Amino acid sequence: MIDEKLAWLRAHRSKIHRYRPLLNTRLSDLEREFLLKRLSEAQCAIDALSATTFPFSLIESPPLSTESRVV
Repeated sequence: MIDEKLAWLRAHRSKIHRYRPLLNTRLSDLEREFLLKRLSEAQCAIDALSATTFPFSLIESPPLSTESRVV
């Protein structure tokens, strides 16, 4: 299961890396809108997959006060 989620994350990341340089080229408004929409979709998919694949937070929690420690 985790291998499948990691594969999807890589696929979406590859899409983003493929689409971003195209934004620096000459594009019609319709083409630019298409790319921006696809970039947004890929980023949303990465965010959703990341939240379910890595459901932990890297934010440090505050230390316990001395009164609430169990001895």
